[in-house]
Amino acid sequence: MMSAKVFDSDAPLDERRVIIRRYGGDVEMVELPWGLQPREPGGRPFTVVRGEDRKFPSHRCLVPASEFRHRSQGKRYNFGLTNGDWFYFAGIWRPASRDWPEAYAILTTAANEDVAPYHDRQMAVLRRDQRMAWLDLTCPEEELLRPLPAGSFRVSRPCEAHTLAQASLAF
Repeated sequence: MMSAKVFDSDAPLDERRVIIRRYGGDVEMVELPWGLQPREPGGRPFTVVRGEDRKFPSHRCLVPASEFRHRSQGKRYNFGLTNGDWFYFAGIWRPASRDWPEAYAILTTAANEDVAPYHDRQMAVLRRDQRMAWLDLTCPEEELLRPLPAGSFRVSRPCEAHTLAQASLAF
């Protein structure tokens, strides 16, 4: 059984995560660093790629997550599906080159109504029943790379659980 963990958008660029991809006709899980090679030498690696109006005919991958974290106006927020299920981010991976290791990036979309008060963009979330459509290219990109309906995410502050636990211990 596979489990998913929180994805922090402030994670180090070389943080390694398990991704799922098609490779040689098989579906495999592999651990890769986050961040594709920059265009300019010494430039910042691409960790996210805008998904709208683009085609991704190969090198698609899935990044499992239980929730994601974003920083907005100096505060951190967690976003998880309201039903508590885990999900995938739509991603792309690139083979290693002479100057860069094999790595992945996550695609983005406009923020849905739940995320929009905190950020204008979000990573493209795929529900578990959409995973094979993304990997196998059986559904057009524009049908998958779009914001989920309003009410899909619950929003919380990371410190809320810790604060509540401490409050219950107070005399």
